[in-house]
Amino acid sequence: MLKNDLLLQAANGQKTSRPPVWLMRQAGRILPQYRKLRSSFSGFREFIKTPDAVAEATIQPVDELGVDAAILFSDILVIPEAMGLEYHLVEKKGPLFPTTITDLAGIESLQSGAEAAVKLEYVYEGLRLTKAALNDRIPLIGFAGAPWTLAAYMIEGSGSKTFSKAKKFLYQHPDWAHLLLEKITETTIAYLNTKIDQGANLVQVFDSWAGILSPAHYRKFAVPYIQKICSSLDRVPVTVFAKNAWFALEELGQLDCQVVGLDWNTHPQKARALIDPSKCLQGNLDPCALYADTQEVERLTKQMVHSFDGPHIANLGHGVYPDTPLDSVRCFVDTIQSL
Repeated sequence: MLKNDLLLQAANGQKTSRPPVWLMRQAGRILPQYRKLRSSFSGFREFIKTPDAVAEATIQPVDELGVDAAILFSDILVIPEAMGLEYHLVEKKGPLFPTTITDLAGIESLQSGAEAAVKLEYVYEGLRLTKAALNDRIPLIGFAGAPWTLAAYMIEGSGSKTFSKAKKFLYQHPDWAHLLLEKITETTIAYLNTKIDQGANLVQVFDSWAGILSPAHYRKFAVPYIQKICSSLDRVPVTVFAKNAWFALEELGQLDCQVVGLDWNTHPQKARALIDPSKCLQGNLDPCALYADTQEVERLTKQMVHSFDGPHIANLGHGVYPDTPLDSVRCFVDTIQSL
């Protein structure tokens, strides 16, 4: 039994005394103790592959901020790497894939499902260590990237403002794209189920690049694969967060998930009108609001909470930015917990 299960209550549609609160990217550079830990590694990938460091980074914001949930410190790109597509992280530029998906042979060469997911033992060990250290204080969230977002990186080869190579692939080779998305989906299902086996209390699927697709392409190349993931994970609540996918709120609301995350460009009342009232909504303060002084952060936080009806998990509309003042983050959390 968890000592604080507010997150799970809200995720399951139950009435709570106040909204539970956590932040996407809460483990990170806003914390001086994180920066100190990070400096002991030559690179980020070495960091996330060191289970005891993963556990420490995951628990740091719990101890510092008193949030109502921990999210396992990791990276969405561990899935492509496990499937056979290695990547590097370039300082100040982000991920870079030396080899990209360009043809059918490249897709067919990828491993998938349990065969690929078994390679991520370092993630599972980090989860086990985190779970033991948390000692049932709060829920632990496991996460993965959505199939479209991962495919976008695997085809494009890096981050992009337009992901034009990845989108061109959808138009020119739709059958190949579906095969790639299916392989990613099967791997993600095996990966998240293993995280649940090891103690994850909730899982979240991040579709970070949802907003670059047209509504038609999102319905065709994204929603069916997220739905397959959701329907394959029936032991814990599932959250789907699709950034800038305001045009797909109705479809997202019909997924077999318990929580729908909202970015800061989506008004909660509009979302609630399109999403099953039994589902919990998560979000959605603009991360940049935390650059304001603490009085304004408090006002905006209360305004955000009061704009939601029904089950609600308080969060930002995207991940907290690295240069966000720690006092503002603490004010955000404290304001919600004092309601």
